[in-house]
Amino acid sequence: MPTSVKAFSPGHISGYFSKVVGEVPECTGSIGAGLVLSEGVTATVERSDETEVVVVADGIETIGSPPIEEALERMKVQALVMTESYLPMGSGFGLSAASLLATIIAADTLFSLSMGMSEITRLAHDIEVSRGNGLGDVAAERGGGLVCRSSPGINGVASRQMVPEMPVAIISLAPISTQQVLASPESMERVTAAYPGRCPADIDDFFALSRQFAESSGLITDPVRPILSACDDANVPASMTMLGEGVFAYGEKAEAVLSQFGKVYITSVADEGPKILEVKR
Repeated sequence: MPTSVKAFSPGHISGYFSKVVGEVPECTGSIGAGLVLSEGVTATVERSDETEVVVVADGIETIGSPPIEEALERMKVQALVMTESYLPMGSGFGLSAASLLATIIAADTLFSLSMGMSEITRLAHDIEVSRGNGLGDVAAERGGGLVCRSSPGINGVASRQMVPEMPVAIISLAPISTQQVLASPESMERVTAAYPGRCPADIDDFFALSRQFAESSGLITDPVRPILSACDDANVPASMTMLGEGVFAYGEKAEAVLSQFGKVYITSVADEGPKILEVKR
């Protein structure tokens, strides 16, 4: 019988999206395209008499996580959970979904629940949607690559493309409240109108569509504008993280350009989805 299990889920950056509201959570979410990141969340889950969650992201520790606590309660288990990420929370990197996926997968193995990936992702997506967090991150993070989602819910992925192995550089200036943007009729009207309406042909097309969406949606903030301009001047594909006040850029020159504006996080496009890392007995 395992005493602890460690699992990992990749993160995800949306380049462009459109919200879809259905009658039930499995028909609610978003369509759009994004990059699954090799950096994400590692969750260590241990048996315990009561649930306690510790979240460490970008070196900052937080006690408690209502989404994770809800997931464990719905799984009818109690555990000590520690999630760790190199990236900051609340900045458009899909870490809420990744935290749920990594935790649920680890808890499923620890307590021998035999849920299966469909049930695991359905639970994570349901919690994400009900709490107004990332609407398409769970579906995207089931695998790697450049992902396009053509319908909401966990089975909405239309395509996954593996892309040339190049660095993805990210700068995060501040979080943006996903809930506030998603709940604003004015913001959603602009987002819906800006949606490109198709999947990207390749990575270059993805960045072009993402930048066009960022511009047309009106979501680009004043601090983000000069960073995007610097990327344009250096011919580095880049756009604004959705949703976070930051920029993600692709290629060998990306880090040098972004480093002029603050701390840069370096990752790449993931080639696989969630996985078990370690089982201790």
